[in-house]
Amino acid sequence: MLPFVFVLIWSTGFVAARLVADHADPALFLTVRFVLAAALFAVLARRAAWPRGPALVKHLVAGGLMTGVYLGASWWAVAHGLAAGVMALIGALQPLLTAIAAAALFGRRIGPVTAVGLAIGLAGVALVLAPRLAAAELSLVPVLAGLGSIAALTAGTMVQKSSLAGDDLFTAGAIQHLGAALVTSTMLGIGLAAGGTPHWDGSAALWLALAWAVGVLSLGGTGLLILLVRRGDATRTTALMLLVPPVAALLAFILFGEALTPIQFAGFALALAGVGLVQGLGVRRR
Repeated sequence: MLPFVFVLIWSTGFVAARLVADHADPALFLTVRFVLAAALFAVLARRAAWPRGPALVKHLVAGGLMTGVYLGASWWAVAHGLAAGVMALIGALQPLLTAIAAAALFGRRIGPVTAVGLAIGLAGVALVLAPRLAAAELSLVPVLAGLGSIAALTAGTMVQKSSLAGDDLFTAGAIQHLGAALVTSTMLGIGLAAGGTPHWDGSAALWLALAWAVGVLSLGGTGLLILLVRRGDATRTTALMLLVPPVAALLAFILFGEALTPIQFAGFALALAGVGLVQGLGVRRR
């Protein structure tokens, strides 16, 4: 059941991003979130052995890439005009990038059924997002930031599959969220140096979004992602990301009354079928 719990939790990130957009600067919000999450993971890991030396640096790099750059760049892109639907579609490319990276780094061959599954899943995501994509206006820099965020998530996933896989999950969560906070705080500092004025309105909606982001998205979602990547095949794990946009669209329908068309329901079925193929057969070693 863990993969399905992960997809449900990860999909609520779109809801949290929507709540935060009008209440706080993304880099400031993410920095506060990551620092609090790191502190909570550290409390949970108080009796565990902490990594040192090169392992500590690898954890910082993994967190900086997989959480800090990924969320920092994608939230920045959305805040600067990239439609959330377009960002979600860019995010759906991540399983394909992971499969290519796994083939290059770990000697894994992408089987034909896995490739078909990824293609079907991506087609399903495109159908779910089609109504939003039709009205989207694309700007080059936000699109590049979105692509960069997915590349960072892929790189972080590959680092996660290295020797770090044997370390305690809670110490890993603490150090990696600290690495993520270093990235977003740097983004915040750059914004301040450029004359920006990060805002934080302190509203109840903002505090609710922060509590959810720390307690559910970071501790639950990121923790599950680390666990799933460690225990399973990287391609099969990241293929779950194909289900995130459809589930997010369904949550938006339930919570915000956003319309869902028959073609979107068909897309959801395709995405589910594609992920089912990848999860069932995975990739084969050379």
